[in-house]
Amino acid sequence: MPLTLAALNTAPTEAFVASLGAIFEHAPWVAEAAAAHRPFGSVEALFEAMREAVVAAPEARRLALLQGHPELAGRSARDGTIAAASIAEQAAAGLDRLSEGEYARFATLNAAYVEKFGFPFILCIKRHGRASLLRQFEARLASDAARERQTAEAEVFRIAAIRLDALVASEGRLRVTGRLSTHVLDTVTGRPAAGVAVELAELVGPDESVIVARAVTNADGRTDAPLIGGRPVPIAAYELRFHIGEHFRRGGLALPEPAFLDMVPIRFGVAEPEGHYHVPLVASPWSYQTYRGS
Repeated sequence: MPLTLAALNTAPTEAFVASLGAIFEHAPWVAEAAAAHRPFGSVEALFEAMREAVVAAPEARRLALLQGHPELAGRSARDGTIAAASIAEQAAAGLDRLSEGEYARFATLNAAYVEKFGFPFILCIKRHGRASLLRQFEARLASDAARERQTAEAEVFRIAAIRLDALVASEGRLRVTGRLSTHVLDTVTGRPAAGVAVELAELVGPDESVIVARAVTNADGRTDAPLIGGRPVPIAAYELRFHIGEHFRRGGLALPEPAFLDMVPIRFGVAEPEGHYHVPLVASPWSYQTYRGS
């Protein structure tokens, strides 16, 4: 059950730190510094106090914060040498399904990154698909030390914001989640298309995709819940697959076999993890269109 902001505002400092000490990796001092600024009127205000504590900390402490993060790749995903929470986050990003070639590439990049910058590669992996993770790794390895320190700290703040928003219940939530949704319109009847099976796949390579979600449209032509919701929408290329042919057959239309349109795939990219991507399908047995809606 999430903590309440009211309870945190009145808790003894020791209890406050015990509750929030893990928001920043191995750095309970961040929560201790923030506790002095209570009460907070929103989770956003609480997070800002924690962020300011990091910004105001001595250089050695800020560096130690970066060095305390677990490695994103290397041996971590394979032999369990990192914390359970990090293993779960890496699995959610698909790092437990890396090919041997991808795994070797990640390990090589990670070793080079630590050698160059003196701390592990830090990335809020909930905001990235597998292909994006590798692109980020390669691009940031080419960065200079000062710029990369700023980027790594920004990623620490993203990770902390997601953890804090999930942990504390209050008004004024942090903007850390996005949404990906769809609906289907049947232009033969001019009505929403109910009962259409929909699949969402992440495209992780030229010949590989991973199913992210499956749903069936309801009477309004929409899915009962977003295909992705309550979390960031990972930066990635996606394909929505609409099994529209079966919908028209159920409606009594005599389709040729094979049907001209049976399964309609729509490919699109997500670049804003906290954005709302609405990708509808407007279809007849002979044509379809889509757009980014709201």
